[in-house]
Amino acid sequence: MAWLLTGGAGYIGSHIVQAFLAADREVVVLDDLSSGFREFVPAGVTLHEGKLEDPADVARALDAQPVEGVVHLGGLKYAGESPRVPLDYYRVNVEGTRVLLEQMAARGVDRLVFSSSSATYGTMEGEIVAEDAPKRPESPYGESKLIGEWLIRDQAVARPELKHTSLRYFNVVGSGPVRDTGDGGVLALVDHSPYNLFPLVFRALSRGARPKVFGDDYPTPDGSCVRDYVHVVDLAEAHLRAAVQLDEGTELAAAYNVGRGEGVSVRQIIETILSVVGEEALGYDVAPRRAGDPAKIVGSARRIEEDFGWKPGLDLRAMVEGAWEAWNAPGTAEREAAQDARRAQG
Repeated sequence: MAWLLTGGAGYIGSHIVQAFLAADREVVVLDDLSSGFREFVPAGVTLHEGKLEDPADVARALDAQPVEGVVHLGGLKYAGESPRVPLDYYRVNVEGTRVLLEQMAARGVDRLVFSSSSATYGTMEGEIVAEDAPKRPESPYGESKLIGEWLIRDQAVARPELKHTSLRYFNVVGSGPVRDTGDGGVLALVDHSPYNLFPLVFRALSRGARPKVFGDDYPTPDGSCVRDYVHVVDLAEAHLRAAVQLDEGTELAAAYNVGRGEGVSVRQIIETILSVVGEEALGYDVAPRRAGDPAKIVGSARRIEEDFGWKPGLDLRAMVEGAWEAWNAPGTAEREAAQDARRAQG
């Protein structure tokens, strides 16, 4: 039986597909391709094109083959964008999760790994945040993810057979190895986000422009935001381990942080990128703060290490090197152009 991955044609989802396939586990994908790419889904993996908030699309994906569990990644994901279009975030992220839970219940699908976010915490208190810390999201995106956790919690009370966990991502970066597509081509699973730090810096460097630091007056050591960066390959492995444990009947905690447990500032990230690409002399500019960006978020990974035996294995430089190699791989520029066209169409 298969696991259904919502959002499996996106940057993170496609890496999770690869992790499942490497472990000889069957997967199918539901994605509306609003930000994902058909070519990110490997040959032999069924892609159901449809919207999470459409019950008919979700039903079609669940009915096409036997499904034993769902990894739910699909949705809108940009904290900085969400204050401008909050209703879109509630429609897709909240209503989409409600529809998915409803359709799963109708078919007796009772295993769920939910893609949540460190944005549920807001600006943290202290040096590191654990899963039981207060939740004070500072953007509609963070609020929509927290509501998603609540929906799953409440549905599990109504349906005790629903076994679930939520993975609260910190800042996901990097790319897996550029891979052979089997037809003489190669494919790089690249983050094409219009808002995430790595692609923003890479776009600037590709134009010969100076990258930007958004805000230099935060209450942090160098004035820029501090984040916990985790490699997407390590994150994908965390999802696989969660699914395996649910398959085995292991009782999991309601939520796990997925990060390295160390903070790195935006300035430090940009300086590392400039060093890797040999552009230290270029420097960077400072731009105004973005709405919805907390000053600092660093997560404790103690719970997931104890329960999953999971530890991040790739450091910051490896994250940058892999991401830069993928950014310069054949096909990336064409997908960037496709994303630009999508955004222009709204």
